[in-house]
Amino acid sequence: MQTAVLGGGCFWCTEAVFLALRGVQSVEPGYCGGHVDHPTYEQICEKNTGHIEVVRISFDPQAISFQTLLDVFFATHDPTTPGRQGNDVGPQYQSAIFYQDQAQQQAAVQTIERLNQDGSYAAPVCTEVLPAARFWVAEAYHHNFFARNPGQGYCQFVVAPKVQKVQGKFATLLK
Repeated sequence: MQTAVLGGGCFWCTEAVFLALRGVQSVEPGYCGGHVDHPTYEQICEKNTGHIEVVRISFDPQAISFQTLLDVFFATHDPTTPGRQGNDVGPQYQSAIFYQDQAQQQAAVQTIERLNQDGSYAAPVCTEVLPAARFWVAEAYHHNFFARNPGQGYCQFVVAPKVQKVQGKFATLLK
């Protein structure tokens, strides 16, 4: 198994997206990149800890590649808005890839270069490519949030469309 740590806005969205993929063993929401030990969600929301909401993905590289995870990642969030995903605004929503090794760093940088060169987005990709950092697991109530709260407003209007996009665009990758 390998690990990928990705921040694509609210971790409720990214968790739901990656849990649907074949080859993904687990997805944990959490916080990465900040300067406070054992941060809480409330601290993160104060926007001064330096942490980014991320998911830690354990995946089987024989079943799904890191590059495929990147393709899904970039297709399911807006990587062009610094510190923002839709109505979610703050440094904790920064698009980020915390690479675990040189191969992941290279894949991330090359993917961003390709997306910028081929004009995939109207604005340049601002996803930060950062070295592996301490991962802090989010509070239990954040885990499997979409699956446990499908009727919640945010889940219906923000998470569900991203899950539906994966179901359509990446149907061959679904469990």
